[in-house]
Amino acid sequence: MSSPIRTLDVENLRRLYHSAEPFPYFAIDDFLEEDFAREVFEAYPSYEDALAIGREFSSVNEKLKVQICNAEKFARPIARLNEAISAPGFLRDLTAITEIPNLLADPQLRGGGMHLTNTTGRLDVHVDFNYIEEHQLHRRLNILIYFNPGWEESWGGRIELWEQDARECRQSFSPTLNRCVIFETTDISFHGVTPVTCPTNEFRRSFAAYYYTREPPTGWTGGSHSTIFMARPDEVLRGKVLMPAEQMRNRIVASARSLKRRLRGTIQPRPDQSRDSS
Repeated sequence: MSSPIRTLDVENLRRLYHSAEPFPYFAIDDFLEEDFAREVFEAYPSYEDALAIGREFSSVNEKLKVQICNAEKFARPIARLNEAISAPGFLRDLTAITEIPNLLADPQLRGGGMHLTNTTGRLDVHVDFNYIEEHQLHRRLNILIYFNPGWEESWGGRIELWEQDARECRQSFSPTLNRCVIFETTDISFHGVTPVTCPTNEFRRSFAAYYYTREPPTGWTGGSHSTIFMARPDEVLRGKVLMPAEQMRNRIVASARSLKRRLRGTIQPRPDQSRDSS
């Protein structure tokens, strides 16, 4: 079966990618064959059905968004999309465009997969985690593909690319059907989604995936970090109060979980406790 991804103009995209600001990226409209893009759109579940098979975020930084990253739960068109953007030929095109060799797709879709954002949902400006220590993989590229026919500008949900430290938004794109945005993952690739304000019978659909290398990027100092969120310049309350409170809560929860793990490790079962009960 042929790829549903339309032929890429690699030379032109390479020029766009390396000259882009505020960091290397490119955007493509009509990324997929038109009929196939419509098939993917129609294969998305409703927000309510997605709740039953995915994870919903409800934090200060990310809320009213469902993520489905288990490929076994994808409808066939969505599974085919995931296969296409993980295929060796597409990875070769990405390497030719970005000049990042030995790119690897992530079969587990950590942080990726199907994303459904309900009205009043949001995703604050952030940079993504940069390293999976367990597998010694460096995160290098993000791909985002949108499936929202008839999406109106007044409904928000735009993907934004920001200057370092979220000082200024330099680029933004509406999440219209069959639009694709690919950008380099670095410590300065701040991006976010404007609040979604669509009608209650609508929601925002996207598919995300990330590419890795075993080799570190140039200049890597050995440090790793999780996702780092920043407030926009006009979000004073969010930056001064809400985000610090959320970070404190997360630290307390993480510390409590770590303590429980340590305590469990110090308790040795009696011989009769090590057997299964009948």
